[in-house]
Amino acid sequence: MDFSKAKGKRIVILGGGTAGWMAANLIAKSWQGLGVDISLVESSDIGIIGVGEGSTPQLKGFMDFLGLAEKDWMPKCNATFKNGIRFNNWSTKPGYESYFHPFPAQPDDYTAPAFFHNSFLRRQGVNLEGHPDHFFLATYLANKQLAPKAQYSFPFEMNYGYHFDSHLLGQVLAENAQTLGVKRIEGTVNQVNQNTSGDIANIVTAQGNTLAADIFIDCTGFRSLLLQDTLKVPFKFYKDNLFNDSAVVLPTSASAEIASQTESTALKNGWAWKIPLTNRTGNGYVYSSSFTDSDQAETELRAHLGLLDSDVQARHLKMKVGRVEQHWAKNCVAVGLSQGFIEPLEATALHIVQETIQGFIEHYQKGDFTDQYQASYNQNINRRFEAIRDYIVGHYRINSRTDSQYWLANANNNKLSHSLYDILSTWMQGKNLSDEIDRQNIGDYYPSISWHCLLAGYGIYPDAQQLQAPKDIASQHNPAHILDFIHRCSLNFQSHRKTLESFSTQ
Repeated sequence: MDFSKAKGKRIVILGGGTAGWMAANLIAKSWQGLGVDISLVESSDIGIIGVGEGSTPQLKGFMDFLGLAEKDWMPKCNATFKNGIRFNNWSTKPGYESYFHPFPAQPDDYTAPAFFHNSFLRRQGVNLEGHPDHFFLATYLANKQLAPKAQYSFPFEMNYGYHFDSHLLGQVLAENAQTLGVKRIEGTVNQVNQNTSGDIANIVTAQGNTLAADIFIDCTGFRSLLLQDTLKVPFKFYKDNLFNDSAVVLPTSASAEIASQTESTALKNGWAWKIPLTNRTGNGYVYSSSFTDSDQAETELRAHLGLLDSDVQARHLKMKVGRVEQHWAKNCVAVGLSQGFIEPLEATALHIVQETIQGFIEHYQKGDFTDQYQASYNQNINRRFEAIRDYIVGHYRINSRTDSQYWLANANNNKLSHSLYDILSTWMQGKNLSDEIDRQNIGDYYPSISWHCLLAGYGIYPDAQQLQAPKDIASQHNPAHILDFIHRCSLNFQSHRKTLESFSTQ
């Protein structure tokens, strides 16, 4: 690739928030010293959709790439550590009313094979322990409210995510981007001009600035001012298999002991999240407006939180769930809500932002800073959206609740992709799930551990009366040995609160 062709390139990012400033940081850091001019336009008059949020482990890689130490950025964002997600009441099968989805980590190399082995044989009718909660260090850490930060003497790599206040994270990223040379421009765009080829020529702000660029990054949220509104790129809705389109948000005070997990609890017409920050607890209810209205949803959330008599104000949000057909069209790249949104069940929003920008950087460079690989880029991002969607649809499709039409409709929804259908069929037929994931080449989106935890965590196994005792010792892994290994590993970790408090003394 010819990096000299980057010199003089102008990039304008429209919209701030976490997505806009993530884009600014990644581009500025990646092309530092190449002579690329980067500006970000945002308006203090335009609000952003932000609540207490969670991430996947990819956000740690992003922060490490920028050189932002946890002790420096986490206290500024009231951030906490996240070992994974606890799912409550998604299944009604005895013994499987709750399960934990851990972030895969190196110690799992010693315990995951036993889980795969047991879950495989249990699907053949052998009475072995198949619940995922017994096999992973991250699950143990979350249950004991320990942080996923090990002592130096622990020679294994841990993967973890974060919880944070998205408004404050946006501010931290804005400060860092400006140290990398990104110019922040206060303004509200009231005109977008295109040239004869259909590319965006410039944007004009109400403050009188006219900004031209080679590449425009659209971070204008659900409005998608540039990609969808101006360039008319079609939007593909996921409402046929992801019913949720609304949320109500209600913060509560911080807990005395700070959990190191996100909680997702199934309610009557959706699910409620619980995200622990250092200064408060973020709560919300994601639901479908086709099955309940906003007042009923708020009442249900308040009842769930024990706040029916509270005067704490709730905030209501609408979600546009789906994706654009092209994330990079003409000279515009959409990032964040402007490109699409998959409901927040697995906290993938910032993961998609990061992959979208990193993918653009890679493909733009590979094409010597042209749109040569635009089609390949769009195909890659669309595949990621579809794979994440399928994993989340799986949560709803295999539910066993019968207490509302919402859950029955999800369980009876057969509008599944071929990929998801084949995964569910493989599991139900007792075949090797890892082989199927490899055949589809989708392990980079959600690894085999994640799929096993989902399906085993719901108790998708033969009924207890159909199970037979193991016939020989070779078919068993000693649960006591696994628990002992996990427990001894956990001795290298300290409490979540102590870990967070240590940042103030460093």
